[in-house]
Amino acid sequence: MNEPVDLVIHGGRIVSPDTVIEASIAIRGETIVAVGAPDAMPEAKETFDATSLHILPGAIDVHVHFRDPGYTHKEDFESGTAAAAFGGVTTVFDMPNTIPTVADGETLKAKHAIASSKAHVDYGLYAVLGEDTIDKVPELIEAGIIGFKCYMGNTFGRIPTPSTGAMLEAFEMVAPTGKRISLHAETNSVMERRQKRLTESGRNDPLAHLASRPAVVAVEAVARAAILAEWTGARIHILHISSGAELGPLRDAKARGVDITGETCPHYLMLGEDDYARCRGIIRVNPPVRESVNNEPLWAGLLDGTIDMIATDHAPHTPEEKTRADIWSVDCGFPGVETQMPLMLTQVAAGRYDIRDYVRWSAVNPAKVWGLYPKKGAILPGADADLAFVDLNHAWTLRDADLQSRSKISPWDGRGVVGLPRHTMVRGRFVMKDRALVADTKGHGRSVHAIQQMPEAKPLHTDETMAAVIAHRPEAAA
Repeated sequence: MNEPVDLVIHGGRIVSPDTVIEASIAIRGETIVAVGAPDAMPEAKETFDATSLHILPGAIDVHVHFRDPGYTHKEDFESGTAAAAFGGVTTVFDMPNTIPTVADGETLKAKHAIASSKAHVDYGLYAVLGEDTIDKVPELIEAGIIGFKCYMGNTFGRIPTPSTGAMLEAFEMVAPTGKRISLHAETNSVMERRQKRLTESGRNDPLAHLASRPAVVAVEAVARAAILAEWTGARIHILHISSGAELGPLRDAKARGVDITGETCPHYLMLGEDDYARCRGIIRVNPPVRESVNNEPLWAGLLDGTIDMIATDHAPHTPEEKTRADIWSVDCGFPGVETQMPLMLTQVAAGRYDIRDYVRWSAVNPAKVWGLYPKKGAILPGADADLAFVDLNHAWTLRDADLQSRSKISPWDGRGVVGLPRHTMVRGRFVMKDRALVADTKGHGRSVHAIQQMPEAKPLHTDETMAAVIAHRPEAAA
């Protein structure tokens, strides 16, 4: 006689990129074992009624800053992953601009210990790829990363920006490993010069930040990174696409066969220059929230597949750090991992796109791009039971004071939304249920690097890499 499964979920409407079906889900341990008609489900130790709810693959946010270690007054892995759970997010990828910067194997191992002891949801960890970490690539991969982060432009933490020569060498080193390189794609020299000139002229108002980083800094950086990736065969990912102009070099690179993907964030889709007067320094983020003329091209880029996924760049700070009078002294970023899903589902309710599109952008594509599909990003037998139970019709209001994040200050305070993550499950266990954090789920999250399976690497021009030409010792002429 077959052993009963642990849980069968009945009554929900299961969402995939292709269909929305009424079906039941059977879970044994951490894994989905069956999806189908209620009467086809195996015997279960427990059942759960999801009537009136849509069940989505848990969102995968490939871009968060949980500030742990070094800035835990802003956020840590416990508060950040609690915020993720309340946002229907079951996997997060955390950035390396902490103290110390994740730039070597020992620092990465220490961060793994912190994350594994605190995380409510699953996670991946990035490591820095820069001038001084090129030779650290093997040990960082061995210590367990989800991918590399390259800072082409300055942002919080001021990680040094590599020269184009160092970027090329770094891409050459990473290409044979198959790992993906995520890029903060803004050209640093332009931004530094413009900020200096604006400061000298007396500009310290919120819109000065936007003026210091025009869209051309991103356009140039995306095009340059794509050329280096095309030459080396490296896989790259463009973070926080903020302007319609960036879509040109992104589309062109994809058409040329470059393995390049991209993300955008809710604030670039839904905010514009008029919000600076309302939010002042709260809205300061890198890249900046741009003119509202960019909103529609970015939506179109999502819908036509030029932009592959939605992420948040969750970047928490304290209220004091976000409300300084001089815009240049305001820390850049704000929380987003908890508000992304309701903001995006509001657009589903408005008819801008279908719930199936949202699942593609929030779960399926991130899982595929990062080598986690179908273990993650799918509601299928054999997949991890990572589920977001959503009431698509629930109208409510976002309030900073209610955020799980330690950073209770954002541009979204008071915004009405439609769509509420009611419960969140990570690997078969509820971590948020009935809008409350489930006790004893701290430490349930685990690193996903161990299940990552990237496609076979396809490095190019390997005989011309820096390593190859240094190793080549031609015989001296007679």
